[in-house]
Amino acid sequence: MDIAKSASHAIESLDPSNWQTMPVESKLSLLVKVRENIAQYATELAASDAAMKNEILAEPLYNEDESQMNTVVPMATAVSACIDLYQSIIDGKMMTGLSTNELEDDYYDVKVFPQLTKDKIMYADRSDFIRIKGKPKQINPLTKAVEIIAVLGAGNYSSALEVIKALYMENAVVVHKPHHINAKTDVVWAKIFKPLCDVGAISFVQPDQGQALTQDSRIGRIFFTGGAATAKAIMASSHAPLISECGGNNPCIIVPGEVPWTDKELEHQALQIVSIAKMNGGAVCGRTQTIVTCKNWPQRQQFLDALRQAILSDTPAVGTYYPGSKEVFAQFKENHSEAEILQPENGQYQNADFMLIPDVGHDSFAIHNEAFCQILSETALDTEPTAEQFLAKAVNFCNDKILGTLCCAIIIDEKAKKKYEHSLSKAVTELKYGAVAVNTMPPFVFLNPYLTWGGNEHGQELVSGEGHFGNLLCYENIEKSIVYADFMSPGHMLYTNKEVMAGLAKGMSRYAVDPSWMNITKMTTTMLLGKCKPKDF
Repeated sequence: MDIAKSASHAIESLDPSNWQTMPVESKLSLLVKVRENIAQYATELAASDAAMKNEILAEPLYNEDESQMNTVVPMATAVSACIDLYQSIIDGKMMTGLSTNELEDDYYDVKVFPQLTKDKIMYADRSDFIRIKGKPKQINPLTKAVEIIAVLGAGNYSSALEVIKALYMENAVVVHKPHHINAKTDVVWAKIFKPLCDVGAISFVQPDQGQALTQDSRIGRIFFTGGAATAKAIMASSHAPLISECGGNNPCIIVPGEVPWTDKELEHQALQIVSIAKMNGGAVCGRTQTIVTCKNWPQRQQFLDALRQAILSDTPAVGTYYPGSKEVFAQFKENHSEAEILQPENGQYQNADFMLIPDVGHDSFAIHNEAFCQILSETALDTEPTAEQFLAKAVNFCNDKILGTLCCAIIIDEKAKKKYEHSLSKAVTELKYGAVAVNTMPPFVFLNPYLTWGGNEHGQELVSGEGHFGNLLCYENIEKSIVYADFMSPGHMLYTNKEVMAGLAKGMSRYAVDPSWMNITKMTTTMLLGKCKPKDF
């Protein structure tokens, strides 16, 4: 299908009144067709995404299997979740939270995931919550007045989940503008969304139409993923409210063990952090950047050694392709003479270097700046090596020193989690972040449409953004999303074998577009068998 050459043309092709009056059964039918189209065009999407990255790098560091996972899985997961939601509306009982826990100061935690039987199998150790101010209240999305939302796609991923969230969680019609490096994949997405285009629910516009689109008086709201400077420019020039996610320097708090961690546990946690830190060349909004440790933790040096090992030898080389990454890498190196440049796979690739900066100062460049590429830093806090004392200081440090409020991770072993349950709960409450992930990595918050994704700035200077995306069950007044998992969860993504990851990527893509029992069995079997295979690089 054609992509509009102008913002005005794209807006004029929409039909808000048709979307407003369309029966819910028809909206659901269109969504099912979109999911079928994702399956049909998955290979084309993957080829376009991998080719773009490898062309920028001039090196074959990205394969189509992983590109399919990166493009297909997030969007198809959101589509499938909305299918479940709209089916529940048709059945007369809208999906709701699983349980509600009243907290102090009129706050409530609503457990929203996992709900379905398949999700309970896949995420057996997960408990996902949204924290709400005031008594929880849902809004049926079909009761919301239709508006036109401009969705400005991110550069790091071509899969703009906000399109589905705007259509089916906000009941809006949408114009999608891609980042310029994703223009070719957007052509494929336009074909996938043709059923919705044909009824005037969505249109696509060229990458150079951002300014014209955001300044058009017919736009009701703008959904934007990108840099804070661009977000501020949009806010200054547009009348429409901006919902934005602009990243930040995301911390990972390593809580001293109640008992010494085993070598296997040290290796596992290092691999969990590094696997996500390398994903997409480090261009992942929720990936950990600053690791916060206890200076007096007896195993601190062992943990740092495990991180080095994970970066250098136990995970494969991944290409840093995102525009501007070379300049950012150089800035961090210039400001940190102690930086270690690690070269996975014996340095055979020019664009796969990983920077590890241990023991950075509390007011250093690495604390106050975002990397968005393959850089990890570590800073140590001088406290007693107990969860109670360390967590209190770590929370204050993350809130007061580290750039941004997007997301934070906490890694804590099961014995410490049980013994210091109150301290952990207090830390989760006091962390001024839009997402807090306990014993998992924050990008999995982003990937769950039941949760929300965005900063937690409340009127401060814009760094990580305003508002949030997501909220499948349409609750009001959400403050943050919280995920709890087990310390040694079998669901952690550990990238230690290329063949296994390729198979897992295929399985995840297959399940996302067809969430059947057969596909979940294939995917989990691949994951479990893969844990027994040695590295192949």
